[in-house]
Amino acid sequence: MSEPRPRGRPRAFHDKTEQNTVQSLDRALSILEVVAESSGLTLTELAQAADQSAATAYRVLTTFQSHGFVELETESQRWHIGAGAFRTGSAFLRRTKLADRARGAMESLMRETGETANLGIEDRGEVLFLTQVETHEAIRAFFPPGTRSPMHVSGIGKALLAHMPMLRLAEVMARGLRGFTPASLIDAQALERDLIATRARGYAIDNEERTEGMRCIAAPIFDAQGRAVAGLSISGPVFRLSLERAEEVGAMVKRAAQGVTEATGGRGV
Repeated sequence: MSEPRPRGRPRAFHDKTEQNTVQSLDRALSILEVVAESSGLTLTELAQAADQSAATAYRVLTTFQSHGFVELETESQRWHIGAGAFRTGSAFLRRTKLADRARGAMESLMRETGETANLGIEDRGEVLFLTQVETHEAIRAFFPPGTRSPMHVSGIGKALLAHMPMLRLAEVMARGLRGFTPASLIDAQALERDLIATRARGYAIDNEERTEGMRCIAAPIFDAQGRAVAGLSISGPVFRLSLERAEEVGAMVKRAAQGVTEATGGRGV
């Protein structure tokens, strides 16, 4: 007797050949991702970045524009992500409930430390920032929802890498350890030593590894199986978030992350 087909899936669900993908949709979504990851691109720049013809890119953009997924800034003729994309993306946050459960902890953490609190997850080998609570200071870190970062130069990324299964960790590291500042950990052994220290103390430190002059301290959030599925962090300029404060702030971030773990039904290691 054949196994019943899960509802919501066609008979060819496990067939990943090209005939079961919509190539035009695949190209369109690639263009949307390029728009989302930029701070505004002209049609020519966008077509080049997406490796598509200008005519194809324009048809895709005008279609997305009609649904509010992208917007055209008339004066500069640059395309930006639109409110429609935000509304669609917000459905993910509603489904996970993680952002809702973390909000109170993030607000408290911002008030305690005086710095911006961030929430992120691992997505396709990168950190995806879900939400943040900004400090009121004039100089502050800013990671709008949807921002991505390589894991090895992110506080949240390293907090998650420190608890990642070895095979998965090897896969992520195989993507390459690109340097962004002189402090970036681009040597695998140096990164491994940092992850061992991170796991031992319970929080990670991004010590100007992604952006010079900015420091981040992050701790993992665990699910019911004890897997690190998200990270909570505090980010700020080095002159306020000094290494001398790292232990104190690290304890605050760990406590806040543990509170979110418990609020979402998770358990720590």
